[in-house]
Amino acid sequence: MAGHSKWANIKRQKARVDAKRGKTFTQLSRAIIVAARQGFPDPNANFQLRSAIDKAKAAGIPNENIERAIAKGAGTYADDDSNFEEIRYEGYGPGGVAILIEALTDNRNRTAADLRVAFSKNGGNLGETGCVSWMFKQQGVVTVEGAIQEETLLEVSLAGGAQNYELIDLKESQGAEIFTKISNLEQLHKTLESEGFKVVEAEMRWLPENMIEVQDPQQAESLFKLLDTLESLDDVQNVTTNFEVVEKLI
Repeated sequence: MAGHSKWANIKRQKARVDAKRGKTFTQLSRAIIVAARQGFPDPNANFQLRSAIDKAKAAGIPNENIERAIAKGAGTYADDDSNFEEIRYEGYGPGGVAILIEALTDNRNRTAADLRVAFSKNGGNLGETGCVSWMFKQQGVVTVEGAIQEETLLEVSLAGGAQNYELIDLKESQGAEIFTKISNLEQLHKTLESEGFKVVEAEMRWLPENMIEVQDPQQAESLFKLLDTLESLDDVQNVTTNFEVVEKLI
């Protein structure tokens, strides 16, 4: 297993739209609805639901809103005929940058139309299914925060079945992201928590296999504008790209 400083990789982190940054109550509530619908409506028996609830609470969503979303997912909430489904969209940003979009929607036509407009207005193109997904792989990611003793992290991560990790050592935050197979995400989460690590997020995430380096400031500005536009759409849950900006532009 190898670990390295998150600071060395901050360009990629800035290029990836952080799920916590732009989330709205609507987006987080939809994640709870879908998680409850796909498994047990009990967070103790449904890891995906428990993770969605944790994110919602961290964002300040009231408990009654969370309970309502669980009830909608379980089909026990009156006057609710919404039927959200998970859809992955793919496209290209300025300069051929690959963009992967995860959405939860109750209207495919509306979502596709909104995405097409967002891409076309910002120098990109919405593509066909499969056009860029081959450039990414999906992994489980557990994020912990606080001061990290790397030896201890390595030992616990190995015990939990992790594949690798990245340290976060920034002025405003410290911690680590630990990566594992999707099937092992819950086990890694439990192992880290049991050993005293403060877990702040556990999620499935698409990660680029190779990065494109962006050196042109205008292209970088256009890409960030496109990502901000995509992330602002209620139907969009996560946006992942395969570009990194050279350090001098950051």
